[in-house]
Amino acid sequence: MKLGGSASRRVGIAFVIASLLSAAPSLGAQEDAGVTIGRLHYDGGGDWYANPSSLPNLLTAVRERTALQPATRERVVTLSSPALWDVPYLYMTGHGNVRFSDGDLVTLRRYLLQGGFLHADDNYGMDESFRREVARLFPDRPLVEVPLDHPIYHLVYAFPRGVPKIHEHDGQPAQGFGIFIDGRLVLFYTYQADLGDGWEDPGVHRDPPEVREAALRMGVNLVAYAVGIGQ
Repeated sequence: MKLGGSASRRVGIAFVIASLLSAAPSLGAQEDAGVTIGRLHYDGGGDWYANPSSLPNLLTAVRERTALQPATRERVVTLSSPALWDVPYLYMTGHGNVRFSDGDLVTLRRYLLQGGFLHADDNYGMDESFRREVARLFPDRPLVEVPLDHPIYHLVYAFPRGVPKIHEHDGQPAQGFGIFIDGRLVLFYTYQADLGDGWEDPGVHRDPPEVREAALRMGVNLVAYAVGIGQ
């Protein structure tokens, strides 16, 4: 699905996807096998490739828990790749430095303004550089905490307290920050949460089942939002 188009087209997509999410399994003929997540390969030296089993597991959860039939694996994309425009959900993570060129910022801004969704998931160590780059991306739109009544916390699963806490990090509460444009959440930043760790194979971090389940549920909500529901 190419990004862009009119507001009415986005509403139409949202209606179709909402119908799929609530439909019986017999609607398999309407499945959209092309929907997937784009893993952002960014510059700066950070390990953008961290948590390799996370996104395949999240896509499996989406497939098993909704009527969507996404691809089995994510697509690795750069901000100069034509494939960027085929992914409704762009994901980035890592422990180190993030750096966008001026051209990258132009492209990323355009992607978000034309209907794309960026989820940045701090894997402990990305926070300082990510906030610096976001300030360059939208100088007049600071990150704000996403209110708990926002659809991203209620689309498929209810999270009345917001982003679930997966790993301790600095012991601070997990928070979800965002940037809104014309009322739409275009960028969602999960801080002190580490959702990607919770999406990984059970043996990687040995998180309790209930912790992994909370992470996967939040991830399903994110995919649902990215494809158009609640926007």
